[in-house]
Amino acid sequence: MTSPITWLRGAVAATAMSGIALTGAVAQDAPSGDPINVGILHSLSGTMAISETTLKDAMLMLIEEQNAKGGLLGRPLEGVVVDPASDWPLFAEKMRDLVSAQDVAAVFCCWTSVSRKSILPVAEELNTVVFYPVQYEGEESSRNIFYTGAAPNQQAIPAVDYLMEEGVERWVLEGTDYVYPRTTNKILEQYLMDKGVAAEDIKVNYTPFGFSDWQTEVSAIKEFGSTGKKTAVVSTVNGDANVPFYKELANQGIAATDIPVIAFSVGEEELAGIDTGPLVGHLAAWNYFMSVDTPENAAFIEKWKAFIGNDERVTNDPMEAHYIGFNMWVKAVEKAGTTEADAVIAALPGIEVPNLTGGMSTMLPNHHITKPVLIGEINDEGQFDIVSETEELVLGDAWSDFLPESKKLKADWTDPVNCGNYNTETETCGGASAEAK
Repeated sequence: MTSPITWLRGAVAATAMSGIALTGAVAQDAPSGDPINVGILHSLSGTMAISETTLKDAMLMLIEEQNAKGGLLGRPLEGVVVDPASDWPLFAEKMRDLVSAQDVAAVFCCWTSVSRKSILPVAEELNTVVFYPVQYEGEESSRNIFYTGAAPNQQAIPAVDYLMEEGVERWVLEGTDYVYPRTTNKILEQYLMDKGVAAEDIKVNYTPFGFSDWQTEVSAIKEFGSTGKKTAVVSTVNGDANVPFYKELANQGIAATDIPVIAFSVGEEELAGIDTGPLVGHLAAWNYFMSVDTPENAAFIEKWKAFIGNDERVTNDPMEAHYIGFNMWVKAVEKAGTTEADAVIAALPGIEVPNLTGGMSTMLPNHHITKPVLIGEINDEGQFDIVSETEELVLGDAWSDFLPESKKLKADWTDPVNCGNYNTETETCGGASAEAK
């Protein structure tokens, strides 16, 4: 007889693209009553599928595990999976359907900032609780969005600091052409110049989503790094464009000892698609790596491999962010005694849950969380050797201290401020949603 868990995984494979509600595995003491629907809005096709499919799978695992514990408020959870297909306007349409038609209590979604910005006005209009699990550019704060990925001060700035300590003097800021790389690089350019880097020692370049013809761009990087000054690439290249990018680096003989690349959007899942031999020594900055040696991480990896039924499947940073965000949501619902959005939003600040690096993550009043910052070096097994880690958890900052228009702003969604872009000089609130203009 087919077990309930085996049946569920078959159902996931057969229906994940259709938007059908999927129920997590039921324990012996099964929760009862009407299910609580949980929205899972991740691209399962298109350029971002390489990164987002795993996040869908991770959410289904977390839902299954919670149901095995008795559900939430005595009710079972159901994951409602939809595929926005790497189509940014479609994210908003699917978001509206999840909330209005599928009646989800929360949505776990998105990878790119353009997809997050697509769903943001819908989330605010329909007053939905949203968890966003990927590093982003900051310069935004929404009452309805909880940012469990890294803000720039939890990834980009520490990465540049690490490279400076390693003697890097020239900088290539290489990114995909959309809001996250452009805003992050704006912050990094200002930060580098504040540190005394000359403008001629900073090169910025953007390519489209899905870009594959990297020969010219990589040649330009090689030439830029040939002046005798130690040069590094800070990469905000996203999605499946990373595979040909790294292949071309290898083709042109750019080793980490020559021009190291530190990536913000390349993790274990992306490396699984390429020969990492020539890339040994290149870097990534995240808040979690699969190679983290803690009991919490070992248990998570074991559960993941058992759930997915494949010992080759890896874990990565955004999966940990969903793990943290989901557990925070569960605790907030239990604290509020309801899934009603206003009550859960009010309950979330101050919630603490374990992360996978051995500490506790806290939801801050600005809807960001506390995170360690790790620098990992690619090894020949497609994993990362951790070469640097912050001594303490870093508090996520919605507004950059390195942009003149932002340094005076703060987000605090608790009373008495209750504002996403509070101006500390004028002591006034700039608006409910607070997106930088």
